[in-house]
Amino acid sequence: MSFSIALDIIVAVLLAITIGYGVVLNRKLGSLRSFKTELESLSSKFGDATARADESVGQLKKTANGLHDSIDKARSLRDDLVFLVDRGDSTADRLEEVVRAARKDSPAVPELMVEDSVQENGGAEDEDGRILPRSDAERELLKALQSTR
Repeated sequence: MSFSIALDIIVAVLLAITIGYGVVLNRKLGSLRSFKTELESLSSKFGDATARADESVGQLKKTANGLHDSIDKARSLRDDLVFLVDRGDSTADRLEEVVRAARKDSPAVPELMVEDSVQENGGAEDEDGRILPRSDAERELLKALQSTR
């Protein structure tokens, strides 16, 4: 066998392998082309989902800011209520002391309600150490207690 015939056989075998590889590649490309429309629709759906997610994140941030503001307002209201409850407790304690003093000293309360004995600087005790009312509300409450006896 001559050299040229051996070379032609090698080239023919390589061409046959290349043709076979081209056929397989063509089938795979055809399959890829058939899925092209599905891939396009999938990518458009993915883009839509991404846009909706961006909108949702923006709305979530707005809602979070609104909730943060509401929480701040609620905290300030809670602090105010705690302050008012503390003031109410101290006022109730003072009123209870006045009532106890009134019950212990005499059955009538009028002497506790004498406004002339309250000092100008807001003093709260008379010469016997009894606590005197400091506000109109306390005086009215003492009047109501006196009228129920």
